[in-house]
Amino acid sequence: MTGKFNNVYVKETSLVAGKLEKEGKLRKYYDKTYNTYSIEKSFELSEVKMNNDAIDILLKKSNTPVEKVDLFVGGDLLNQICATCYSTKKYNKPFLGVFSACATSMESIIVASSFIENNYIKNAICTTSSHNLTSEKQFRNPTEYGYTKPKTATFTSTGAAAILLTHEKTDIKVANFTIGKIVDLNQTDPNNMGAVMAPAAADTIFEHLTNLNITPDYYDLILTGDLGIYGKEILKDYMKQNYNITLENYNDCGTMIYDMNKQKEITSGGSGPVCSCLVNYGYIYNMLKEKKIKKVLLVTTGALFSPTFTFQKQNILAIAHAVSLEVAK
Repeated sequence: MTGKFNNVYVKETSLVAGKLEKEGKLRKYYDKTYNTYSIEKSFELSEVKMNNDAIDILLKKSNTPVEKVDLFVGGDLLNQICATCYSTKKYNKPFLGVFSACATSMESIIVASSFIENNYIKNAICTTSSHNLTSEKQFRNPTEYGYTKPKTATFTSTGAAAILLTHEKTDIKVANFTIGKIVDLNQTDPNNMGAVMAPAAADTIFEHLTNLNITPDYYDLILTGDLGIYGKEILKDYMKQNYNITLENYNDCGTMIYDMNKQKEITSGGSGPVCSCLVNYGYIYNMLKEKKIKKVLLVTTGALFSPTFTFQKQNILAIAHAVSLEVAK
């Protein structure tokens, strides 16, 4: 499903990031960084705190009182998206919780933009977060095991992100979107998310280009969320073999955040809902503001699984949602 927005704009973004993210390649684009994973009594409460910091920074940067925000939309990786729920409670505003795993940020933008486009609201804040020590123990093995990860594994990024969408015209427009389908290619390895999610990204990119009757070079850049170095290559091969589409103006956010030559613990790249945001809401947002690029397609990728279904030998499902941002004319 693909559509267009005519009256939705980005007013401002904010990013907070963890210790290893701070040591990566894009640290200058973060509004706040932490030197430790534990900033509250628990890692889960630390993630709540990161969300609150991101929202508070966003409101201050955009000079927007919370009373002017009509709707909050967001989600995270914790059970019942608790990090988002507990952080949003503070603002006492209408809230829609969403979940597409690591594709949550673009789902949030699509939902919020639909309300703005149809004049139900004027302003909305979309949030997402992830924390390495909350996500890893929930989706794979308890971190206390200290097990050695295979080289295909990605590293869940720590941080929180917020974006303010508005009906008022700004320099950057939310232009097109494609809602992805659930894709199942019989993948079962929770330590190889790139292989799980790459086919979903390919399906969404193909649908987006086909439905809009455009080619990849319509965009200055196409970015996936967190396929990592191996999933990135799988996607390019998959697009070529199945759709005869060559992706040249393409990169993956999970391969851009860290300095993997120095940060050996990152393995094949970053992951988590905040991973793509740490690139898209900072580095890419600034590229658009400075008009170094004018059109970008953001394709966030999510693995829809839980330990319960994995232990029951079920396949890991995947989904990808796409949103394009363009410099407003």
